[in-house]
Amino acid sequence: MTILGFIGLGIMGKPMVGHLLAAGHQVNVYDRDASAVKELASRGAVACRSSREVATVSDLIIVMVPDTPDVEQVLFGEDGVVEGVRRGSTVVDMSSISPIATKEFARKLADVGVSMLDAPVSGGQVGAEKAILSIMVGGKQEVFDRVKPYFELMGKNIVLIGDHGAGQTCKVANQIAVAVTIAATAEALAFASKAGADPAKVRQALMGGLASSRIMELHGERMIKRTFQPGFRIRLHQKDLNLALQSARSLHMSLPATALAQEMFNAVAARDGLDLDHSAMVLALEELANHKVA
Repeated sequence: MTILGFIGLGIMGKPMVGHLLAAGHQVNVYDRDASAVKELASRGAVACRSSREVATVSDLIIVMVPDTPDVEQVLFGEDGVVEGVRRGSTVVDMSSISPIATKEFARKLADVGVSMLDAPVSGGQVGAEKAILSIMVGGKQEVFDRVKPYFELMGKNIVLIGDHGAGQTCKVANQIAVAVTIAATAEALAFASKAGADPAKVRQALMGGLASSRIMELHGERMIKRTFQPGFRIRLHQKDLNLALQSARSLHMSLPATALAQEMFNAVAARDGLDLDHSAMVLALEELANHKVA
Protein backbone atom coordinates (compact mmCIF):
# COMPACT_ATOMS: atom_id res chain seq x y z
CA MET A 1 0.00 0.00 0.00
CA THR A 2 1.22 3.50 -0.83
CA ILE A 3 2.31 5.36 2.30
CA LEU A 4 0.90 8.88 2.37
CA GLY A 5 2.32 12.08 3.80
CA PHE A 6 0.35 15.25 4.47
CA ILE A 7 1.85 18.67 5.28
CA GLY A 8 -0.50 21.45 6.37
CA LEU A 9 -3.25 20.63 8.86
CA GLY A 10 -5.45 23.72 8.86
CA ILE A 11 -9.21 23.96 8.42
CA MET A 12 -8.89 22.24 5.04
CA GLY A 13 -6.01 19.84 5.61
CA LYS A 14 -7.27 18.35 8.86
CA PRO A 15 -10.56 16.93 7.51
CA MET A 16 -8.83 15.83 4.30
CA VAL A 17 -6.40 13.74 6.35
CA GLY A 18 -9.37 12.40 8.28
CA HIS A 19 -10.87 10.94 5.10
CA LEU A 20 -7.57 9.29 4.15
CA LEU A 21 -7.31 7.74 7.62
CA ALA A 22 -10.93 6.58 7.49
CA ALA A 23 -10.14 4.72 4.26
CA GLY A 24 -7.43 2.77 6.10
CA HIS A 25 -4.33 4.53 4.81
CA GLN A 26 -1.19 5.24 6.79
CA VAL A 27 -0.73 9.00 6.80
CA ASN A 28 2.41 10.72 8.08
CA VAL A 29 1.56 14.28 9.09
CA TYR A 30 3.34 17.53 9.89
CA ASP A 31 2.27 21.08 10.67
CA ARG A 32 3.94 23.95 12.50
CA ASP A 33 0.95 23.79 14.86
CA ALA A 34 1.88 20.90 17.13
CA SER A 35 -1.67 20.66 18.49
CA ALA A 36 -3.02 19.82 15.02
CA VAL A 37 -0.41 17.07 14.65
CA LYS A 38 -1.27 15.72 18.10
CA GLU A 39 -4.99 15.68 17.34
CA LEU A 40 -4.56 13.70 14.14
CA ALA A 41 -2.05 11.37 15.79
CA SER A 42 -4.76 10.52 18.33
CA ARG A 43 -6.90 9.43 15.37
CA GLY A 44 -4.26 7.17 13.87
CA ALA A 45 -1.95 9.44 11.89
CA VAL A 46 1.82 9.19 12.34
CA ALA A 47 3.29 12.40 13.80
CA CYS A 48 6.41 13.80 12.12
CA ARG A 49 8.71 16.60 13.22
CA SER A 50 9.37 18.24 9.85
CA SER A 51 8.48 18.25 6.18
CA ARG A 52 11.74 16.40 5.55
CA GLU A 53 10.70 13.60 7.90
CA VAL A 54 7.32 13.28 6.16
CA ALA A 55 9.10 12.97 2.80
CA THR A 56 11.58 10.41 4.15
CA VAL A 57 8.84 7.96 5.16
CA SER A 58 6.19 8.63 2.48
CA ASP A 59 5.65 7.66 -1.17
CA LEU A 60 3.02 10.32 -1.92
CA ILE A 61 3.38 13.70 -0.19
CA ILE A 62 0.39 16.07 -0.17
CA VAL A 63 0.92 19.74 0.66
CA MET A 64 -1.94 22.02 1.79
CA VAL A 65 -0.59 25.39 2.97
CA PRO A 66 -1.74 29.00 2.46
CA ASP A 67 0.46 30.68 -0.16
CA THR A 68 3.28 30.40 -2.71
CA PRO A 69 6.12 31.21 -0.25
CA ASP A 70 4.74 28.59 2.16
CA VAL A 71 4.83 25.89 -0.52
CA GLU A 72 8.36 26.91 -1.49
CA GLN A 73 9.46 26.68 2.13
CA VAL A 74 7.84 23.28 2.62
CA LEU A 75 9.42 21.87 -0.53
CA PHE A 76 12.82 23.55 -0.73
CA GLY A 77 13.47 25.28 2.60
CA GLU A 78 15.42 24.07 5.60
CA ASP A 79 14.14 20.62 6.64
CA GLY A 80 12.03 20.68 3.49
CA VAL A 81 10.68 17.86 1.37
CA VAL A 82 13.62 17.75 -1.06
CA GLU A 83 16.01 17.05 1.81
CA GLY A 84 14.28 13.74 2.51
CA VAL A 85 12.29 12.72 -0.56
CA ARG A 86 13.12 9.50 -2.41
CA ARG A 87 13.42 9.26 -6.19
CA GLY A 88 10.20 7.96 -7.67
CA SER A 89 8.00 9.65 -5.08
CA THR A 90 5.18 12.05 -5.95
CA VAL A 91 4.38 15.48 -4.53
CA VAL A 92 0.81 16.77 -4.81
CA ASP A 93 0.37 20.45 -4.01
CA MET A 94 -3.28 21.11 -3.12
CA SER A 95 -2.59 24.68 -2.03
CA SER A 96 -3.75 27.65 -4.14
CA ILE A 97 -0.63 29.37 -5.43
CA SER A 98 0.99 31.02 -8.45
CA PRO A 99 0.75 28.99 -11.68
CA ILE A 100 4.16 30.37 -12.72
CA ALA A 101 5.81 29.26 -9.47
CA THR A 102 4.10 25.89 -9.75
CA LYS A 103 5.77 25.20 -13.08
CA GLU A 104 9.16 26.05 -11.56
CA PHE A 105 8.52 23.83 -8.53
CA ALA A 106 7.58 20.92 -10.83
CA ARG A 107 10.79 21.41 -12.82
CA LYS A 108 12.96 21.43 -9.68
CA LEU A 109 11.29 18.30 -8.32
CA ALA A 110 11.72 16.54 -11.66
CA ASP A 111 15.45 17.27 -11.43
CA VAL A 112 15.62 15.06 -8.31
CA GLY A 113 13.43 12.31 -9.79
CA VAL A 114 10.14 13.34 -8.17
CA SER A 115 6.88 13.80 -10.07
CA MET A 116 4.40 16.54 -9.16
CA LEU A 117 0.76 17.45 -9.56
CA ASP A 118 -0.77 20.81 -8.75
CA ALA A 119 -4.26 20.08 -7.45
CA PRO A 120 -5.93 23.10 -5.84
CA VAL A 121 -9.44 22.66 -4.52
CA SER A 122 -12.74 24.50 -4.30
CA GLY A 123 -15.48 23.86 -1.79
CA GLY A 124 -14.11 25.39 1.39
CA GLN A 125 -14.25 23.91 4.85
CA VAL A 126 -17.66 22.32 4.26
CA GLY A 127 -16.42 20.63 1.09
CA ALA A 128 -13.34 19.34 2.89
CA GLU A 129 -15.39 17.99 5.79
CA LYS A 130 -17.93 16.28 3.51
CA ALA A 131 -15.30 15.03 1.01
CA ILE A 132 -17.06 16.83 -1.85
CA LEU A 133 -14.24 19.12 -2.93
CA SER A 134 -13.79 20.06 -6.56
CA ILE A 135 -10.17 19.22 -7.43
CA MET A 136 -8.49 20.95 -10.40
CA VAL A 137 -5.35 19.12 -11.47
CA GLY A 138 -2.30 20.01 -13.52
CA GLY A 139 0.38 17.47 -14.47
CA LYS A 140 1.03 14.32 -16.44
CA GLN A 141 -1.81 11.91 -17.23
CA GLU A 142 0.02 8.86 -15.85
CA VAL A 143 0.71 10.60 -12.53
CA PHE A 144 -2.89 11.78 -12.32
CA ASP A 145 -4.17 8.25 -12.95
CA ARG A 146 -1.97 6.96 -10.13
CA VAL A 147 -3.12 9.58 -7.63
CA LYS A 148 -6.80 9.83 -8.59
CA PRO A 149 -7.99 7.12 -6.14
CA TYR A 150 -6.71 9.30 -3.27
CA PHE A 151 -8.36 12.39 -4.71
CA GLU A 152 -11.63 10.45 -4.77
CA LEU A 153 -11.44 10.06 -0.98
CA MET A 154 -11.40 13.86 -0.59
CA GLY A 155 -13.50 15.19 -3.48
CA LYS A 156 -16.16 14.48 -6.07
CA ASN A 157 -15.47 16.64 -9.14
CA ILE A 158 -11.91 15.75 -10.16
CA VAL A 159 -10.64 17.04 -13.49
CA LEU A 160 -7.19 16.92 -15.10
CA ILE A 161 -7.04 20.36 -16.72
CA GLY A 162 -3.66 20.10 -18.44
CA ASP A 163 0.06 20.11 -17.75
CA HIS A 164 1.85 21.62 -14.74
CA GLY A 165 0.28 24.91 -13.66
CA ALA A 166 -3.06 24.27 -15.38
CA GLY A 167 -4.72 23.27 -12.11
CA GLN A 168 -3.59 26.51 -10.48
CA THR A 169 -4.78 28.51 -13.49
CA CYS A 170 -8.20 26.88 -13.16
CA LYS A 171 -8.29 27.69 -9.43
CA VAL A 172 -7.53 31.36 -10.14
CA ALA A 173 -10.43 31.36 -12.63
CA ASN A 174 -12.63 29.77 -9.97
CA GLN A 175 -11.73 32.46 -7.45
CA ILE A 176 -12.54 35.18 -9.97
CA ALA A 177 -16.00 33.69 -10.54
CA VAL A 178 -16.64 33.18 -6.81
CA ALA A 179 -15.58 36.71 -5.82
CA VAL A 180 -17.65 38.39 -8.51
CA THR A 181 -20.68 36.23 -7.64
CA ILE A 182 -20.32 37.09 -3.95
CA ALA A 183 -20.30 40.77 -4.93
CA ALA A 184 -23.44 40.31 -7.07
CA THR A 185 -25.23 38.43 -4.30
CA ALA A 186 -24.29 41.07 -1.72
CA GLU A 187 -25.49 43.89 -3.98
CA ALA A 188 -28.79 42.14 -4.70
CA LEU A 189 -29.56 41.48 -1.03
CA ALA A 190 -28.42 44.93 0.09
CA PHE A 191 -30.62 46.56 -2.56
CA ALA A 192 -33.64 44.43 -1.68
CA SER A 193 -33.24 45.03 2.03
CA LYS A 194 -32.85 48.80 1.79
CA ALA A 195 -35.82 48.97 -0.59
CA GLY A 196 -37.93 47.44 2.18
CA ALA A 197 -38.20 43.81 1.07
CA ASP A 198 -37.44 40.88 3.36
CA PRO A 199 -33.98 39.73 2.16
CA ALA A 200 -34.61 36.15 3.33
CA LYS A 201 -37.73 35.91 1.16
CA VAL A 202 -35.95 37.63 -1.73
CA ARG A 203 -33.17 35.07 -1.48
CA GLN A 204 -35.76 32.25 -1.38
CA ALA A 205 -37.39 33.58 -4.55
CA LEU A 206 -34.09 34.09 -6.36
CA MET A 207 -33.07 30.53 -5.56
CA GLY A 208 -35.85 29.34 -7.88
CA GLY A 209 -34.72 31.34 -10.90
CA LEU A 210 -31.74 32.14 -13.10
CA ALA A 211 -29.99 34.01 -10.26
CA SER A 212 -29.74 30.79 -8.27
CA SER A 213 -26.22 29.70 -7.34
CA ARG A 214 -24.28 27.98 -4.58
CA ILE A 215 -23.11 31.44 -3.54
CA MET A 216 -26.71 32.66 -3.23
CA GLU A 217 -27.58 29.48 -1.32
CA LEU A 218 -24.69 29.40 1.16
CA HIS A 219 -23.25 32.90 1.31
CA GLY A 220 -26.55 34.68 0.86
CA GLU A 221 -27.74 32.91 4.02
CA ARG A 222 -24.54 33.93 5.82
CA MET A 223 -25.11 37.56 4.85
CA ILE A 224 -28.67 37.52 6.19
CA LYS A 225 -27.86 35.61 9.39
CA ARG A 226 -24.57 37.51 9.99
CA THR A 227 -22.56 34.28 10.30
CA PHE A 228 -19.13 35.41 9.15
CA GLN A 229 -16.86 32.94 10.93
CA PRO A 230 -14.65 31.32 8.26
CA GLY A 231 -15.28 29.20 5.95
CA PHE A 232 -12.79 30.76 3.65
CA ARG A 233 -11.02 33.80 4.99
CA ILE A 234 -10.98 37.13 3.18
CA ARG A 235 -7.18 37.24 3.49
CA LEU A 236 -6.92 34.04 1.44
CA HIS A 237 -9.36 35.20 -1.22
CA GLN A 238 -7.42 38.47 -1.48
CA LYS A 239 -4.28 36.42 -2.08
CA ASP A 240 -5.99 34.51 -4.90
CA LEU A 241 -7.34 37.69 -6.52
CA ASN A 242 -3.87 39.20 -6.37
CA LEU A 243 -2.68 36.20 -8.40
CA ALA A 244 -5.51 36.83 -10.88
CA LEU A 245 -4.73 40.52 -11.28
CA GLN A 246 -0.97 39.96 -11.54
CA SER A 247 -1.49 37.26 -14.16
CA ALA A 248 -3.91 39.49 -16.07
CA ARG A 249 -1.27 42.23 -16.26
CA SER A 250 1.25 39.75 -17.66
CA LEU A 251 -1.36 38.69 -20.26
CA HIS A 252 -2.15 42.34 -21.14
CA MET A 253 -5.81 41.98 -20.29
CA SER A 254 -8.29 43.68 -17.99
CA LEU A 255 -10.34 42.07 -15.19
CA PRO A 256 -12.50 45.01 -14.07
CA ALA A 257 -15.05 43.05 -12.03
CA THR A 258 -12.25 41.17 -10.26
CA ALA A 259 -10.52 44.44 -9.40
CA LEU A 260 -13.76 45.82 -7.95
CA ALA A 261 -14.32 42.69 -5.85
CA GLN A 262 -10.78 42.99 -4.52
CA GLU A 263 -11.41 46.61 -3.53
CA MET A 264 -14.51 45.55 -1.59
CA PHE A 265 -12.46 42.90 0.21
CA ASN A 266 -9.87 45.61 0.93
CA ALA A 267 -12.58 47.77 2.50
CA VAL A 268 -13.62 44.96 4.86
CA ALA A 269 -9.97 44.16 5.62
CA ALA A 270 -9.42 47.80 6.61
CA ARG A 271 -12.00 47.28 9.36
CA ASP A 272 -10.15 44.30 10.86
CA GLY A 273 -12.04 41.84 8.69
CA LEU A 274 -9.16 39.87 7.20
CA ASP A 275 -10.12 36.70 9.04
CA LEU A 276 -13.85 36.89 8.39
CA ASP A 277 -15.48 34.59 5.86
CA HIS A 278 -15.43 35.99 2.33
CA SER A 279 -19.22 36.35 2.44
CA ALA A 280 -18.48 39.32 4.74
CA MET A 281 -17.80 41.32 1.57
CA VAL A 282 -21.40 42.44 2.14
CA LEU A 283 -20.12 44.62 5.01
CA ALA A 284 -18.44 46.93 2.49
CA LEU A 285 -21.69 47.34 0.56
CA GLU A 286 -23.61 47.93 3.78
CA GLU A 287 -21.20 50.74 4.61
CA LEU A 288 -21.81 52.33 1.22
CA ALA A 289 -25.58 51.95 1.61
CA ASN A 290 -25.67 52.96 5.29
CA HIS A 291 -27.92 49.94 5.77
CA LYS A 292 -27.53 46.40 7.11
CA VAL A 293 -28.85 43.32 5.37
CA ALA A 294 -30.73 41.48 8.09
